[in-house]
This record gives sequence, C-alpha cells and structure tokens, in this order.
Amino acid sequence: MTEPARQQYGVTPPISVATPTDKEVERNQALIEELKKQGSFEGAEESQKRVIVLNTLQNLTEGFVKKVCANKGMPEHIIKNSGGKIFTYGSYRLGVYAPGSDIDTLLVTPAHITRHDFFATLPAMLQELVPPPEDLSMVPDAFVPIIKFKLQSISIDLIFARLANVNSVPKDMALSDKELLRGCDEVNLRCLNGTRVTDEILTLVPKPGVFRMALRGIKLWAQRRAIYANVMGFPGGVAWAMLVARICQLYPMAVSAVVISKFFKILAHWTWPQPVLLKGIEDGPLSVRVWNPKIYPSDRGHLMPIITPAYPSMCATHNITKSTKSIIIREMKHAAEIMDGIMVGNLSWDKLFERHSFFTNGYRYYLSVVAAAKDKDTLLGWSGLVESKLRHLVMKLEILETIKLAHPFNKGFDNVHFCETEEEAIRIANGEIKAIDNQVGVKTVVTDLKAEQNGDVERKEYESKFKVYTTTYYVGLEINTEISKHIDISWASQEFFETCKTWPSYNEDEHTIHINLTRNFELPDNVFQPDETKPVKKTKKKIIKRKPGAANGGSATKKRSADEASINDDTKRARQTPVHQQQTAQA
Repeated sequence: MTEPARQQYGVTPPISVATPTDKEVERNQALIEELKKQGSFEGAEESQKRVIVLNTLQNLTEGFVKKVCANKGMPEHIIKNSGGKIFTYGSYRLGVYAPGSDIDTLLVTPAHITRHDFFATLPAMLQELVPPPEDLSMVPDAFVPIIKFKLQSISIDLIFARLANVNSVPKDMALSDKELLRGCDEVNLRCLNGTRVTDEILTLVPKPGVFRMALRGIKLWAQRRAIYANVMGFPGGVAWAMLVARICQLYPMAVSAVVISKFFKILAHWTWPQPVLLKGIEDGPLSVRVWNPKIYPSDRGHLMPIITPAYPSMCATHNITKSTKSIIIREMKHAAEIMDGIMVGNLSWDKLFERHSFFTNGYRYYLSVVAAAKDKDTLLGWSGLVESKLRHLVMKLEILETIKLAHPFNKGFDNVHFCETEEEAIRIANGEIKAIDNQVGVKTVVTDLKAEQNGDVERKEYESKFKVYTTTYYVGLEINTEISKHIDISWASQEFFETCKTWPSYNEDEHTIHINLTRNFELPDNVFQPDETKPVKKTKKKIIKRKPGAANGGSATKKRSADEASINDDTKRARQTPVHQQQTAQA
C-alpha cells in the first residue's frame, strides 16, 4: 500500500523529510533551555497583561467609530453596526514576542471613517483612559502613519486602515480575502499587509511550533550581532521570519535546532539576488504594483530580495545596501561555523548568541552622525528622520573608492548635555565641542529620549543648566588604503545633509546635524558594555638608527606609512576645518 503524498510547502520540494535523531532532539532541548536562560520568554502574568491591554484597545476602537459616526450625523443603525476591530501583526501575532517588546496593532474601520478622523479624534480618547497612556506621539506623515504610546507599561504601535467597500467591521472579520482590498490606496494597503503577511506566514510552515522556536533563536542571534533593523539596511522582523519559514519548508520534519543549523548553512551561500519566496507570486483584483524585476528597474536593484507572500507581494528587504549585504553574509558564515560545533556537541548555544564586537574590535575609523536639538520632543522627530536617511549616507560612502565597506550600527545613542553658558550649548549643537567626560565645564548624561523618567531626574539635578539633546549614530569604515592616501567624505556628507533638510518639518534654528571622523580609541564610554574593553591609542616605539657618517648618538625615528599618516592627518583636519567644509560638514 502506497503512503499518502506529503503536502509540499513552498515553491520547491523539500530537501529532506528525515525525522529527528536522538542527538538532534537533545540539541533542541539545549536550545530551549538556553533561550529561557537568555530571557526570551515572557511570564504568564505579563502575557495576560497584554491581553487586557488589547481588550482595552478593542473597546476604545468601537467607541471611536461610534463617536465619529455620531459627529457626522449618521443614522442610529449605522452608528450601532459600524463596528471596528483591532488586529495585531509582527512578533506578537507570530507568537515570538519577548519581555518588554512592543505590540504592533492595526485599527480597521469601515469606509466612512477616515485617517483624518483617526488622528483628530482617537488621541483625545486615549487620554481619557484610566490610567492614561504615556509617551503619546503621532507621526501622521510617516511612510506608515502611526500613533505610538505606552499603555500600562506596554509599548503600542498603532496604525490605521479603512476598508473602502465595507460598511461594517465585525469582531470576527478576517483580512485574508483579497476582495477587501478593493478601493484601498497605497497607504491603506501597506497598513493592511502587516497582518495579512503575518497570517500567511503561519499557514505556509509545516510545524508552527518548530518555526516559532527557531525564529526566537534567529531573532536573538540577529539582535546580538546588531543586524536586526530594517531602517538601517538590515532585515527587520518580518524578513527574518520569512527566511526561517523558508528553511522550515525545506526541512518539514526537522526540530528547531536543525532548522537554525540549516538556516545558516543554506542562506550564507544563497545565490542572491535570487529571491526568497514562500509561495508563487499571485495576481489579484487591484491595479497595484506587485514585485516583478522583469518589469520594474527598481525591483531589479534589490540585492537580497525576500518577498512577502500576501497579495500584493512586496520586497521586505529593499533597504539592504552593498555593505549591509556583505555584513549579513559574513555574520551568517561565522554563525554556520559555530552551529557545526554546536550540532556535534563541541560548543554550547551561548556561543551563537555572543554580543557583537562593532565598537570593541570592529573598525579603526568611524563616522559619528550627531543629530541635535534644544529639547527632547524636537529631537525625537529629528533624530527619527536622520535615522531613516542614514542608509542614504551609507550608499554615498559605498561609491567612494577609498571606502571598502560602510557598516551602520543598528541603533542610536541618546545624550543630554548640560552647559554653563548658551555659547557652549550652541557650539555643542554645531559639533564644535566634544562634550565627553565633563570637558569644558559641560556635563554629559546618557539618556533615553523615549523614557520620560530619565528626563525628570536630569531636570532636578541640573535645573539651571543650558541643555542640548543629541542622538549619535555610528558607521564603521573599512578603508581601502591601496586606492588613495586620503579620506574625503565631504561630498557624501553634503549630499546626506541636503537629503535630511528636505524634511517638511526641518527648521535650521531648531535642528542641527554634523558628522565627525572618529578613531576607535576616541569613541565615548556610553557605547561600551561594562565588561567590554575600550580600544586604546597605539603608541609607536621610536627606533634609534645610526645615520651613515653620523656621530655617535645620532638618531632617526621610524616614519609612519604614507597611507596611515594621511588618514590620521585627515582626522586631525576634521576637527580643525570649519563645519561647512570637509568631514564635519554641518547642515
């Protein structure tokens, strides 16, 4: 009697359908124990708190829809039956959220509620909640317009979508039907796709439990290696999830430990730009753009395309640059070697999750990109804009022959500087003073722009000072000294500044930005962990030589190589050059 045919997951047959060995099961149990030790799982009490918060948001959504309908003078039966629903997406919906992680939420309404209503009415209703939300901020002009806040200490990212051909959104509505997308504009499509993609991924893996545990491991690895940040040119959460899902499709019977091992072994040698697909790209009812490199030149430019499975299919990794691609592949190859040791029992799982060495042993030279403003709220918006444009600076740097690789770190560092005089504050904002370690009477305090309690402490302790808030982003540079003896980033910097200044809210009196070329031993203390060793300046030994024909005691000093001397001299000039020229050019 023949066995029933196995269901095929994905666009190709599986590589192996072998069941796990006893040794693989043992390695898998060790993985679970290590993830627990690393704090990857949230307790039942905190998870229940998330459920309560989501129920609060659902009730608020229904009240919001009713209020807007009433304000528009709609009939009672429409007010009563319009509904409205909160959906989740991202890590929470995938079931791989960690302690302290936020909840990505989507508020869906019928056609007669607009995005304007969302931003005009909902924030005030949020403030009426008991307890009220903290750190409420709105970004209506973002690529995906969003309201951010904390509710009962849980961070919420709330986006909005209206269904153009629907008059009622009941609690049991699902978003899988492509017909629901009719009449939606591009912003609504982007907002709806978060939930639709997440749901589709879970239907395309053979064993969701195996997928979730493997994804927890890959997320932790990517975060520890600082390659988890879509805005910086690395894969984001949904892209990593799709990569793990593809390996699950290729090894449908494997345990999570094997999936992780195969993940690195396969993807480290993937033939990019061949796309990663979880299923064939579908047509649909809308005249909207679907990812197709044969038609669209911009799609042909994607270096590591990972394509979303839900219609309309999009590339989740369009931000990846030449440098970040190299870094991702390098990290995957390194991880593959570690996994070989783990799977044969020579290494433990904690080796895979070791922290990156970006600052301790990464590069000799860095660019520090500093966004500054006089108050925290102003800087929140400005630093977010600078962060979103940083990959454009990376791509400009990649054009320069003298730079082999430009490696952006995946997050910024916030500081508040307390100055004795207004002149000092202005000079710091303009990048003219290194306000580190209490130099020139300036007190620099590490802060968190999104944590209000830090600001309270700062105000009490330094109430009489002039303040400047800064966020610093770092780009590690691998220099090609064989091409040129000089580092000149003035063109790339100026192009980057001009890009940032196109921000509609840019105000030259409120927002400043500058770039410094920084050597590794000049990095500030706040980028290092307590157990990390900060690089130190190497001292060159003087070599005493007798000159031909010279008297006894004559000496000569060993010279630096021309390339090293040029780089160091350029670094010195960067500190002395007016800020509208050379490396420290300022917008």
